[in-house]
Amino acid sequence: MISSIVSKVKQKQIAQLVANRKRIDGRGLTDYREIKVEAGIIERAEGSARVLLGKTQVLVGVKIDIGEPFSDIPDQGVLTVNAELVPLASPTFEPGPPDENSIELARVVDRGIRESKAIGLEDLCITPGKKVFVVFIDVYVLNHDGNLIDASALAALAALLNTKMYNYELKDDEIIRKPGYKPLPIRNYPIAITFGKINNQLIVDPWLEEEQVMDARLTMTIDKEGNICSIQKGGSGYFTTQQILEAAKIAKERATELRKLVVET
Repeated sequence: MISSIVSKVKQKQIAQLVANRKRIDGRGLTDYREIKVEAGIIERAEGSARVLLGKTQVLVGVKIDIGEPFSDIPDQGVLTVNAELVPLASPTFEPGPPDENSIELARVVDRGIRESKAIGLEDLCITPGKKVFVVFIDVYVLNHDGNLIDASALAALAALLNTKMYNYELKDDEIIRKPGYKPLPIRNYPIAITFGKINNQLIVDPWLEEEQVMDARLTMTIDKEGNICSIQKGGSGYFTTQQILEAAKIAKERATELRKLVVET
């Protein structure tokens, strides 16, 4: 992901601290910054949530519309995720069409939700092959201080859990809205855990200046059963087999803790 410029003195300081299993903000190598989750903050959205991960701030809104299913899965609803890096969030963000960073962010969030089967998409089918509900997840990065993936994935899950669908009935192929609402059919609770590699050490939840220093990034998304449902690697560096196994163990532990924050919100 995009990072700001860190002075060579600060880079050296961060690398030396990590080599001694310390971090510049006082955290342990596998500790997260303070996390706050606020659900239901956009009145006109079907679902919404804001996550503050340290100073990183992400807002997610969910809208539900009616559309056509994909031809190869005619009896399932449609999921689509978009991410916007708001220019005010970072000096490095520019207005215009999505760049590779926003596309990657949206894809990682999408993959975690899709591969964990978090949404019961078959329950969103209205008329097979003709009409289904389409779930739009829009991610807005409001302040970038590192680890946008985990913050965005947490906010997306919290927003989905907050989403309400209107009741309806089908008459002569027409959808008739009925009073009341029901929750979106959520079946799983995927949590993304991101690692950075600095001086051959793994750190969890890299903040902005650590992202500038790290050699590589690894994100593992863990479902509610503790299974890895997606992995995304970034950066030019590499991870050894042992580091990947170590990351998987840590990710499962941290995912359980973060999931409680979202599910209980």
